[in-house]
Amino acid sequence: MELKIRNGDYVALENGGMETVDGSAELIQRVLYRLTARREGFPFIPTLGSTLHQLGRVSARERTSAAEAAVREALREEADLDVAGVTLENVAQGLYTLRIALQYKGDPIEVALTIQ
Repeated sequence: MELKIRNGDYVALENGGMETVDGSAELIQRVLYRLTARREGFPFIPTLGSTLHQLGRVSARERTSAAEAAVREALREEADLDVAGVTLENVAQGLYTLRIALQYKGDPIEVALTIQ
């Protein structure tokens, strides 16, 4: 069980406590956090985060494979989680939709996020 994060902040309850998530919601929250945090942005946890923010530096032809490599690297430490597939769709100039098919203990999970 972890504290729920929405728009980069913890979610407070009316009674002053903090909302929590568990199960698949907890896993998805951890996955999204690992994918959106910048790799090496946390000096004491150098393996946390991804290099997805650097996709603009990669040629268009290599961008999807670079995104897949970044996703696999970011999620490597998640136990029982396998990356089944990654697709990258160019939505607008410099804006992409990243769709990730995951397997968690045999159950399929899909995650999508927009990146620049």
